[in-house]
Amino acid sequence: MYDMIIVGGGPAGLTAAIYGRRNSKSVLVIEKTVFGGQIVNSPKVENIPGFESISGDEYGDKLLDQAMAQGAEAVIESVNAVEKTNEGFLVSTDEGSKYEGKTVILATGTTHRTLGLPGEESLLGNGISFCAVCDGDFYRDKTVVMIGGGNSAFVESALLVKIVKKLIILQDLPTFTADEKLREQVLCNDNVETHVGTKILAYETSEHLGNPITGVTYEENGVKGTATCDGVFLAVGLIPDNDAFKDLTDLDERGYFVPENICHTKTPGLFVAGDCCQKTLRQVTTACADGAYAAVWATEFLNSMESC
Repeated sequence: MYDMIIVGGGPAGLTAAIYGRRNSKSVLVIEKTVFGGQIVNSPKVENIPGFESISGDEYGDKLLDQAMAQGAEAVIESVNAVEKTNEGFLVSTDEGSKYEGKTVILATGTTHRTLGLPGEESLLGNGISFCAVCDGDFYRDKTVVMIGGGNSAFVESALLVKIVKKLIILQDLPTFTADEKLREQVLCNDNVETHVGTKILAYETSEHLGNPITGVTYEENGVKGTATCDGVFLAVGLIPDNDAFKDLTDLDERGYFVPENICHTKTPGLFVAGDCCQKTLRQVTTACADGAYAAVWATEFLNSMESC
């Protein structure tokens, strides 16, 4: 019986593990793919306090090492269910394991939607980015393509348009769906080119590793074209993976957890943290903050149980 079981080994989950162990609680972190979360796809990160520059992969390793040095346990398994029991919670995995915990912190993160084009996976973090705050400065005075036309795409574009030489926005729908003020903020700039009703056909690449993407081929009104560029930003949506826990938590219409009073849920002893939650800013720093809050609240819950 662990004091805390943390589902998800990204910045939120691993920060929660560090705080849990600092409070002398037994902690198990269960991660389904790779410790570190989405940040491991970024080859260079310059907006994490304390690191002038660090690769996402290295940062994820440092988080895991720190949590385990504090005494947390960690396994690679895929959680498929969390049940409330008289003693706490029963956590089940696809691998057939069952773990018991007095509290559970869900830090399941999100997955960026991609286009599923040939070669796309190898270009993620190496020519294809998702976050202008994280990676935008690498394309200063260069040409980038933004794929997407909703609020997320235009929020990212509003940051990019100030620093890039040219911004080309490709939207698959007939019109942009972003809010009017966001559209005005971006489209008023002379360095913006737009195409709607487009179908993305392929990424154009080169053998030169320093600049693997050279363009995006698309079809617009039956006519093929190529947007020559130095990099691509994808903003075609995020996918939270929270359905397995919907009986114990509240979800919004997009499937994100809706926290009560910072990281709490309607189920006592169950907490949520990080990008899987309904929030306005999804960054490493906000995920870490969530993880700290969740662990502190879980610790208070555990201490209250012990005093009863």
